[in-house]
Amino acid sequence: MAQINLLPWREERREELKKEFLTILAAVAIAAVLIVFFWGYIVKGQIEDQQARNQYLDRSIKELTNQVTEISELEQRKEDLLDRMKIIGDLQGKRPVIVRVFDELVRTTPDGLYFNEVQRSNNSVLVTGVAESSNRVSSLMRNLDASEWFSSPNLTGVKANTELGEQGNDFELTVNIDTPELLEDDEAEDDS
Repeated sequence: MAQINLLPWREERREELKKEFLTILAAVAIAAVLIVFFWGYIVKGQIEDQQARNQYLDRSIKELTNQVTEISELEQRKEDLLDRMKIIGDLQGKRPVIVRVFDELVRTTPDGLYFNEVQRSNNSVLVTGVAESSNRVSSLMRNLDASEWFSSPNLTGVKANTELGEQGNDFELTVNIDTPELLEDDEAEDDS
């Protein structure tokens, strides 16, 4: 029988398969490196795009915050101005009331009595003064109670004052201010 030596052919085939395998392995490795590189490039681009969007949103938020702050300041100024206008309007509307209150105080004050101090807080008036006798103080309280501008006179203190004689008194009283209906109606018509 004839002998055929197949070893060199098998060796060559193994070398060929080995080269093919190494070539495919190198191609897969190169492809993997390229895929990782392109994937990293795409992710980097997406990150940069997202950062750009975030910066845009931050700038927009800052602008809106500034606008909201300006609007709040303008609303506060508006409220301040409206309050000032209301106070001025109230003062202008109540100007005649003050004059009439003082006029009515003069009209209700009996002879032999004078005021040292008159203080107003809200709709209450604190009066301190000197009277020749307690009858003068009583007369003042009756006059204030009868007045259409005042109500609820309340004597808070009386002290003897001998400088004005045996019956001289220092007194202190409070009285509420009532605006008569007629004046309120006039003011309502003026506002209309």
